[in-house]
Amino acid sequence: MITPTIVAISVTMLGTAFVSGIFGMAGGMILIGVLLALLPLPTAMVLHGVTQMASNGWRAALWARHARWGSILPYVAGGLVVLWLWSLTQYVPSKSVALLLLGVTPFAARLMPKRLKPDPESVVQGVIYGMLCVGLILLTGVAGPLIDTFFLGGKNFDRKQIVATKACCQVFGHLTKLIYFGGLIGQTASLDPVMAVLAILMSMLGTTLAARVLDRMTDTQFRLWANRIITTVAGYYVVQGGYLLVVAKTGVSLF
Repeated sequence: MITPTIVAISVTMLGTAFVSGIFGMAGGMILIGVLLALLPLPTAMVLHGVTQMASNGWRAALWARHARWGSILPYVAGGLVVLWLWSLTQYVPSKSVALLLLGVTPFAARLMPKRLKPDPESVVQGVIYGMLCVGLILLTGVAGPLIDTFFLGGKNFDRKQIVATKACCQVFGHLTKLIYFGGLIGQTASLDPVMAVLAILMSMLGTTLAARVLDRMTDTQFRLWANRIITTVAGYYVVQGGYLLVVAKTGVSLF
């Protein structure tokens, strides 16, 4: 991996860890788009998994006392079922499919009927969302838009509980991605060890810097800006994924 690429990825990791450290979301969604643009999909998945486990793991440690385990355990149970099912197929999506699904998910989640609105305190919904989110992680690299929608639906969750609980769920989710792409698909050897170390350091630094900002933010500000960021990033990925799909099908590029 050439030095300019390492520098670009490291700076992106620092910035996205900072964003995730504040909102508990969006950073991973931005990072996977950058990695998919620079690296082959399986390698991008493994590096993203290392980064997000470090970022979410450190965030979970910082806010551990606020984690809601009644929501975490059902999520993990659902995720384990999906990891087992995916291990039977070992499917690897194209970049265009990954980006389109990444962008469409948050809009689809917001269109759900009111009777199906997310409730992170529901055990049944926790299992269902665990299955959906881990499945999405193995398809697109992240489940940010869907899991964000799930936890933002919790009326009895404050911003710190959302960040802490989601971080614990995301550590598990990205672990399944490392197991799948790093073990079952066999991409561990393609990961630059220097890049892996930098990923962990940048993730921890960005998360630590963001802690003070989160502490000073109100719950209203948190929810407002989280939704705005998710909508903007998701819209961009719909356009990017659609463009790549058209290029792949027609061979015609606008650039």
